[in-house]
Amino acid sequence: MTAPAARANAPVFTQGSTMRHVAVMTATGSIGLVAIFSVDFLSLFWVSRLGVQSLKAAVGYASQLQFLAMSVNIGFTIAISATVSRALGAGDRPRARRLAASGLSIAAVASAALAALLFVFRDQALATLLHAHGEAATVASRFLAITIPANVPMAIGMALSGVLRAAGDARRAMYVTLSGGLVTAVTDPTLIFGFGLGVYGAAWATVISRLMFLAVGVYGAVVVHDLVGAPRLRDAKSDLAPIMAIGMPSIMANLATPVAAVYVTRVWSDFGEAAVAGGAIVDRVIPLAFGVIFALTGSVGPIIGQNFGAKLIGRVRRAITDALVLSVGYALIAWACLAIVAPWIVAAFDAQGAAADFVMFFCRFGVVAWVFVTCLFVANTVFNNLGFALLAMIFNWGRATLGTIPFVTLGAKYGGVEGAMLGAAAGAAAFGLAGVAAAYGVTARLANAMKSS
Repeated sequence: MTAPAARANAPVFTQGSTMRHVAVMTATGSIGLVAIFSVDFLSLFWVSRLGVQSLKAAVGYASQLQFLAMSVNIGFTIAISATVSRALGAGDRPRARRLAASGLSIAAVASAALAALLFVFRDQALATLLHAHGEAATVASRFLAITIPANVPMAIGMALSGVLRAAGDARRAMYVTLSGGLVTAVTDPTLIFGFGLGVYGAAWATVISRLMFLAVGVYGAVVVHDLVGAPRLRDAKSDLAPIMAIGMPSIMANLATPVAAVYVTRVWSDFGEAAVAGGAIVDRVIPLAFGVIFALTGSVGPIIGQNFGAKLIGRVRRAITDALVLSVGYALIAWACLAIVAPWIVAAFDAQGAAADFVMFFCRFGVVAWVFVTCLFVANTVFNNLGFALLAMIFNWGRATLGTIPFVTLGAKYGGVEGAMLGAAAGAAAFGLAGVAAAYGVTARLANAMKSS
């Protein structure tokens, strides 16, 4: 047995400083996750160099449908990471290996089915859901035809990264996603300009990066840690219930975000291609700026899961507080930085006119929504890892519907694009603060239950 595998036998998060665990897992996880987001960022950056606004709008439309698939992948990753980390926390490594194999099998089948569905109905979705039309819609459809099948290796690679995080190997989990970002940095300009593929070169670069995710994930989780057992249909059937008990609510909760994004993009579409292009730029910048937040909420899950599995509810509560302190503090710093560098972002993506105004306003005012979205992210992580995944679904869909549609619609009606952004921020504030209160309530309920048992 290798040294890393031997260390993985111990539930590493049940001892030592919870703040240190949260900080280390977040630091390594953010590098890898930012690498994922850099794939889309670099794609749009190089497409912007082509100097055609409709192409930027096309990539923006395509990204919204890809976001739907990505959200399902994230849901499975959360479920696999949570179930495997609980098994490791309870000292049952054989069960952790079996759950990892079953979870990967289920994620592979589900991602393939979703990819097939999106591929067949991509034109209808672009027209009906996003109000895409003209050359932007045509290019978006062809872009999706190339990238959608790559959702399968992406789903498996992300799930393998979740297995590595569950084992406490933040470094190798980082390598999974970092490898894809590095590959994209080279292949994007090479395919777009060197091979003359234009916007479709960005699509092929995305495919290559997702295959790299898969290869590095297999090496870390299977070869190094030996934490994935042999997949068996019988095991997958028996493990389907515990995995989907977390996975289905997590998927539904994660789908709420792209559904809300689809609605917002539809609102932008009614203001013209410039607004959609501005939205596409913002959609690339925000994940990079807040990649640390995405990583923190994903990384703190195994910490909560292991301590909950070991019945250390006090450490669970401290981990939640640590996560909130770090995430909200970071969100405020990121907001300040975006406000300062907004003109450079506009220049980097060659945004002009209404698209430039869109980006400037968002970076200086609209980004306040992310201070509260951050709170909801942490709350959802708590719900998913403590057995209350249904609450994550309720809060996310509440924000996506009641916290988005009326606020954005009224804001757009009376304040245009800027009003819609501020409306979204108001809805995020309401559900973010309520989610944090509910998360601490759930923890207190579990603490009382353990005392009485």
